[in-house]
Amino acid sequence: MTTHLGYDAFEILDPLDAPAPQYGTGSLADLLPAVAAGLGVSGFESGLALAPADRVCVFLVDGLGWELIKRHPDYAPFLNSLINGGGRSITAGFPSTTATSLASVGTGLPPGLHGLAGYTVAVPGRNQLMNQLRWQPPVPPREWQPYPTVFERVHAAGVATAQVSSPLFAQTPLTQVALSGGSFLGRTTGEERMDLAAQWLAEHDRALVYTYVSELDGAGHRFGVDSDEWRMMLDKVDRLAKRLAEQLPPRSALYVTADHGMIDITPEDRVDFDEDWELSAGVALLGGEGRARHVYAVPGAAADVFTVWSEVLGDRMWVATRDQAIAAGWFGPAVDERVYQRIGDVVAAARDDIAVIASRNEPGESSMIGLHGSMTAVEQLVPLLEVRA
Repeated sequence: MTTHLGYDAFEILDPLDAPAPQYGTGSLADLLPAVAAGLGVSGFESGLALAPADRVCVFLVDGLGWELIKRHPDYAPFLNSLINGGGRSITAGFPSTTATSLASVGTGLPPGLHGLAGYTVAVPGRNQLMNQLRWQPPVPPREWQPYPTVFERVHAAGVATAQVSSPLFAQTPLTQVALSGGSFLGRTTGEERMDLAAQWLAEHDRALVYTYVSELDGAGHRFGVDSDEWRMMLDKVDRLAKRLAEQLPPRSALYVTADHGMIDITPEDRVDFDEDWELSAGVALLGGEGRARHVYAVPGAAADVFTVWSEVLGDRMWVATRDQAIAAGWFGPAVDERVYQRIGDVVAAARDDIAVIASRNEPGESSMIGLHGSMTAVEQLVPLLEVRA
């Protein structure tokens, strides 16, 4: 049990002051529309300016935050050379988490439209949380996310399109709604994926290929980003990116990016929702993840839940009502009606080194060292590093 005293001793953060993602000009949702426009596919426009190319590869590294690359020049010399050569950062989206970001990349839409608005969100009308990474409990994929992917539209326009990833992802619902279109080519190792991605570009006059590795994210969650294990995995990622860049055929562009960064949170900086009677009062479901929470209130309790969460956490987290978060642009310039109730009655995003864990209901997630989800620079900023052949 936790007791919170002295609510009037601090100033509550204003949700409007949170650094909302740069939707429309510099977010993950703007990347593939800009690529498609550069490939000459009609119907695409983007506020993100990219030079045209006939062959494009997007290499997405799970957990490769912009700030983290810059902190480790000795372990990521190639990636840092791209930063020093004019590379830039873009923003992930909110929350800065894998399911949300992959859907933003693949559809070219912000979370308020594609609807994968968190790690776990409520299924409207069911009083049940859905894990959008694992797609549990199952819901019809194309009802949950009905928009076509950029890959589907580009493939229909005659561009040779492929995804090169782990065979485990070939038929997942997340792949169906976010990354489908063209050919799925399963390869087990990162080296195999880099080689096949380059081969795909070389074999087609107009091509778009997406490839992905997840091991850096796993190392960060398990060991933290301030660990030798994470740094060794960063070294491997750096070598994979260089391997791919060195094989690019003529008239090609490679973009190295990520879905989010990561921050280590100590045990002392964790608030346990499952042991906190104030935070849990009036809450029907706790969604999201430790750094970005969707809080669903029992009927009639939303205002009280917002007040308590603001008073308890409001000096360290941006705490907003659903409508405040939408108005502040956290989920994009618009939110579809079908998505509205998936967003929590209260949304809490960490500004400081803090996480709201749930030790009983989320034991695995609560034990992770490295976390992400919020709008701080280390979580939100991801690289957009370009190589041209």
